[in-house]
Amino acid sequence: RQYAVSAAERLGSYASEDMTNVDHLVIGGGVVGLAVGRQLAARQGNTLVVEKNRGFGMETSSRNSEVIHAGIYYPKTSLRTRLCIEGKNMLYKYCQEHNVPFKKTGKWVVAQNDEQAEYLRQLAEHCADVDVPVHMVSQKQAKHDEPCVQAHAVLASPTTGIIDSHALMSALHQDLTERGADLAVGTEVQAIHRDDTGGYRVLVATGDTDVPYMAVRAASVVNAAGLWADRIACMLVPDDHEWHSKYKLHFAKGRYYLHTNSSNSPSISVQRLVYPVPDKQITSLGTHLTLDMGGAIRFGPDLEWVSSNTDYATDGGEPIKKVAAAIAEYLPMIQAKDLAPGYTGIRPKLQLPGGVFRDFVIKEESDAGFPGFVNLVGIESPGLTSSLAIAQMVDRLLH
Repeated sequence: RQYAVSAAERLGSYASEDMTNVDHLVIGGGVVGLAVGRQLAARQGNTLVVEKNRGFGMETSSRNSEVIHAGIYYPKTSLRTRLCIEGKNMLYKYCQEHNVPFKKTGKWVVAQNDEQAEYLRQLAEHCADVDVPVHMVSQKQAKHDEPCVQAHAVLASPTTGIIDSHALMSALHQDLTERGADLAVGTEVQAIHRDDTGGYRVLVATGDTDVPYMAVRAASVVNAAGLWADRIACMLVPDDHEWHSKYKLHFAKGRYYLHTNSSNSPSISVQRLVYPVPDKQITSLGTHLTLDMGGAIRFGPDLEWVSSNTDYATDGGEPIKKVAAAIAEYLPMIQAKDLAPGYTGIRPKLQLPGGVFRDFVIKEESDAGFPGFVNLVGIESPGLTSSLAIAQMVDRLLH
């Protein structure tokens, strides 16, 4: 009688001599996984980054606003603030040294009433507390600098910028390979076991018909799987383990819209990024205006909670008239006919819909009985900005 062999059974069938041995295994080839792989590759020993897609950075890392964030929104003591500020400074330096296209455009957060203006004043105090430069802009100066933008009050963040995220990931990939590490794409983790002699056994599907599976023995493992990080973490633990609830991800889909620039559309000239005041739980930073490296305007993301972490369809969501109305609060000439669907992204959130703020999880799991296993869970915005600082933190946790 034939039966399907489970991934766990398959992993258990490998003899030690049939396994590929590495010092560091990084699961996930997004911008954070590449940054971690590059960082660990500088140490002695060998590093392997595995990515289930056919190339690196094909999910959250390439479906976002491509903004270098200043670090202004989140609680003072949170990792999302500290690593964003550290990462921002590291990233600007890295871009200069590696010829990664970027531009320090600056950003405005715009209020439309007295209540929102009070939020900006409180935000300015918070920024002074975390040592991020911001300043209020008078209405007269705002109208002079950005005549297309409507605002009751403006807070300017001069250290915010934009980046070519694909060029960044290419540079990180080149760095990690030059340091002797490997990136295996089309390679999906199927099972993880704690090894009796220390370290971890990991079964991966290779997509190769001749050698469809490979077993890796890793002294340390970093879970940088983004939208899949909760599932990877839970491969290590039984069904009733607290990680299943503690690390459960919720998926926030966001649509981006392009300014059509058609003959019927108004001519819009904007020199910097423009953000509305975010919601109180900072679930979303609002449908904001960003620029790409070519100067083209795009708007987004909106917010829709979805059950699938692979649902990138642009249809559905809020009616485009409602999206246009949200944008028109700060850019009054925009109408629905001026917008065209662009692309979508999905944010891996630990925060429940309507729930309280949740910080990044960056944890070496010795306390749970898994020494040398580092979980990175809920790495959403500002993950790209924080990526080099996250990598440095992971390095310190392991060494």
